[in-house]
Amino acid sequence: MPQFLHVGCGMRQQSGTTPVLAGPEWREVRLDIDPAIKPDIVADMTDMSAVASGSMDAVYASHTLEHLYPHEVEVALAEFARVLAPDGFAIISCPDLAEVAKLIVAGRITEPAYESSIGPITPLDMLYGHGASLRSGRHFMAHRGGFTGPSLMAALFKAGFASVLCRRHGFQLTGYARRQLTGEAEIRDWATTHFT
Repeated sequence: MPQFLHVGCGMRQQSGTTPVLAGPEWREVRLDIDPAIKPDIVADMTDMSAVASGSMDAVYASHTLEHLYPHEVEVALAEFARVLAPDGFAIISCPDLAEVAKLIVAGRITEPAYESSIGPITPLDMLYGHGASLRSGRHFMAHRGGFTGPSLMAALFKAGFASVLCRRHGFQLTGYARRQLTGEAEIRDWATTHFT
């Protein structure tokens, strides 16, 4: 059975990931820095040494990379690539700072941009971390970095992924990355077939 590493899983379960990974044909291995949520592996995404090299068929990380300082991103993404099998892939989502900037320029920095499962999300939340989580003492939820489409793609290539595609969905960027080199049309078809 193929398995995927759910990095920074939080309370989200397999069914809340993405359609291609949510089915019973995949085994989820949950990794998080917070032991209170009882992940399979308690670890920082910049040091996933508890996960064997090449042991995962996929890595899924939703709204995790922005919690790192910019200099830590390359380390984390290299860890993502390391744990993947040669034909493995990664799905990585984060706030799209280019879209957030439009709201800031429009003077809407504290107005809700959208509703999420944890309540309304403002541009300030997307820039610095979810305010209510931070107020409750969960300081590891602070955002220390961020991405635009081109910067996320560049980071994935620098980390050793051979084929990369980024898509925007509202205020979210999703990067699809494969360790194997594929043509641009092929990775677009692959992402469209599996992830939309």
